[in-house]
Amino acid sequence: MKVRAAVLRQGGKREPYADTLPLEIEDVILTPPGPGEILVRILAAGLCHSDLSVINGSRPRPLPMVLGHEAVGEISEIGAGVEGLAIGDRVVFTFVPACGHCEPCAVGRPALCEPGAAANAAGQLLGGKSHWHDSAGQLLNHHLGVSAFAEYVVASPRSVVKIDKDLPPEIAALFGCAVLTGVGAVINTARVSPGESVAIFGLGGVGMAAILGAKCSGAYPLIGVDVNDERLALARALGAHYVLNARSTTLLDDLRDLVRGGVHYAIESAGNEAVLRQAYAATRRGGTTITIGLPSPDTSFKIPAVSLVAEERTVKGSYMGSAVPKRDLPRFIALYRAGLLPVDRLLTHRISLEDLNVGFDRLALGQAIRQVVICT
Repeated sequence: MKVRAAVLRQGGKREPYADTLPLEIEDVILTPPGPGEILVRILAAGLCHSDLSVINGSRPRPLPMVLGHEAVGEISEIGAGVEGLAIGDRVVFTFVPACGHCEPCAVGRPALCEPGAAANAAGQLLGGKSHWHDSAGQLLNHHLGVSAFAEYVVASPRSVVKIDKDLPPEIAALFGCAVLTGVGAVINTARVSPGESVAIFGLGGVGMAAILGAKCSGAYPLIGVDVNDERLALARALGAHYVLNARSTTLLDDLRDLVRGGVHYAIESAGNEAVLRQAYAATRRGGTTITIGLPSPDTSFKIPAVSLVAEERTVKGSYMGSAVPKRDLPRFIALYRAGLLPVDRLLTHRISLEDLNVGFDRLALGQAIRQVVICT
């Protein structure tokens, strides 16, 4: 079938993207789903820094590629052998397809699925297939098993979780990455308890979701850290007890004035090594630093090694919020419905496929929290 999709053919083009147009909206060919696959009509898709890092070249992926990974859609066709899903079902995508059989999947850590990671790195679906071709017949790669900046996609059923249809698509899409990653880092990775202190460094969509998760978990005090005063104001409105501008030369002293000795948990969401060092320095003896930002693969992180032993500090990564999507997406949506996770406050712009390049300019400049493409 012929569908409209946003194709990235070259990474690293200069900004503004509104002029250089790294994403081209093309009529491309999508072949039908095979056994163990589904065809999904995309309803809404979010713009994320993980997409931006492919556009700016800091996170290499096989190109050309149909971009996008945070999305919600409706199943239009089902291949042979797919169970538990039906045509018309509403589904949220997750950006790591979990095979269910490798060691990480077997011990309840599907975000670390080994075949899923290999398929994502190769630009393929979980089964090793590719379904995209341009009008000239050239193969186009899949992004994280989703490729959501398109009218329709073929995906593995292990990349989706069924949800109720009454949740607005532009809100539902955010649960697949921003909420799963940010809230999951607090609830699953850190396991913050009421009364424990938390500082969130970097307040984009994922960082703001972490603010929501920490507030929901009863963190106190909850501190938001960013260089953007508008984001700091939103963090306070979402429940942060204090906010600090990271440009301040007295940032760490100011934080320790608020929490003597430093915080129990520092969560870094900027994908920046210097910010990660700040977050580590902000923790107390016995504290934990959790990093959820994705820096360039060649970036290193240096800390005083003795502090890991003498002060029993911990540094942990959190990928996809250490989530089990089929468990966590329903419960996070339930918390949203109960008013405890106001995810709708993260949505700042609704745009079309044709506005994607402008949207990524906005994201690169820090002028948006979460933007959503209405694809159909």
